[in-house]
Amino acid sequence: MLEIGAGQMSVPWAMQMRAVSAEEPARLIRTLTGAILGCGGWVLSRSASDTGAVTMLFEFERAACVDIYSVLIAAGLELSRAGHIRFTELCQCTRSHPWECGTEIASVDLEIQTFPVESAQAGGSASPTIA
Repeated sequence: MLEIGAGQMSVPWAMQMRAVSAEEPARLIRTLTGAILGCGGWVLSRSASDTGAVTMLFEFERAACVDIYSVLIAAGLELSRAGHIRFTELCQCTRSHPWECGTEIASVDLEIQTFPVESAQAGGSASPTIA
């Protein structure tokens, strides 16, 4: 970890990501929580709003980055372009230096806009785009 000031620490791989999902928020939270825990990660916080916005903050050892990336996609998340790029960078960097950084912690602050199938079908497109 890097020191950034009066006793505060920063995680080098602290990533903020956005995604969309057609899954119902409560079910998505359960699915992602189980998948992240199954890969050895830690879910630090999770919530859903009345508007369908889901937020999750989770961490994992970098050695599990490919597994974490895979379960996010398998759970039906459509990550933003920047999210895919950042996860790819993490996986490639970790693969290049497994003994030096495999046990370092990566942190993901994930914001997901859900569009349940029922409301997406009523409104038209079930596959919105994200920036």
